[in-house]
Amino acid sequence: MTYIQTKSLRNPPSEELQSGDHMTREEFHRIYEKMPEDFKAELVGGVVFVSPPLRVGHSDHHVPLVTIFFAYEGNTPGVQSGDNAAVLLSKKSEVQPDVLMRIRPEFGGRSKTSQEDYFEGPPELIAEIAHSTQSIDLHAKRQDYARHGVLEYLVLSVKERQLKWFDLQANKELTADADGVCRVRTFPGLWINVEGLLRRDYHQLMATLKLGLETPEHAAFVRQLEAKRGK
Repeated sequence: MTYIQTKSLRNPPSEELQSGDHMTREEFHRIYEKMPEDFKAELVGGVVFVSPPLRVGHSDHHVPLVTIFFAYEGNTPGVQSGDNAAVLLSKKSEVQPDVLMRIRPEFGGRSKTSQEDYFEGPPELIAEIAHSTQSIDLHAKRQDYARHGVLEYLVLSVKERQLKWFDLQANKELTADADGVCRVRTFPGLWINVEGLLRRDYHQLMATLKLGLETPEHAAFVRQLEAKRGK
């Protein structure tokens, strides 16, 4: 995701949102609902970031990542992927991650669905596409996600052609294995072929994911989720 930057932070105007505004999530949400339909902004740690229209480079990498997440969901009962949906993290944070994966609440997940049909609380895994700038994704958002309980975080840097991977609770950056595969820890079997993702190679991505889904670890995770269902 990219953002329109301002040089300094300021107090919020009455009925509009601009980058740098300081406000609560309640104030942000009230004003956001009055903005035009194509307007997009996020509240990160009490600060507003407004995003411009997304570019082709963002879209090129967004689609493959969403495809991997949805394919994993289809083979893992009890998890749910999401795309650009609002996540109510705290009284000062309302974000719209590019992609997320969560354990459904009825299977023991950490988030729930609010009465207004938003994600509420931290999903276990969040991924962002950093195109024009990655400063927000790698700093303000990374800190906010860690603070509020997101477990793992992926940032796909389009310009640098890198997939950055973080264990947020350990405050540690992880690296892909020697074979170039990112084996997500929170969701066993969610294997992401980094080069395949960067090259938008569908067959390579799906072949790698298939191997992950066939592992004993994934089978054990599915049994674990089923055992927690309804408890």
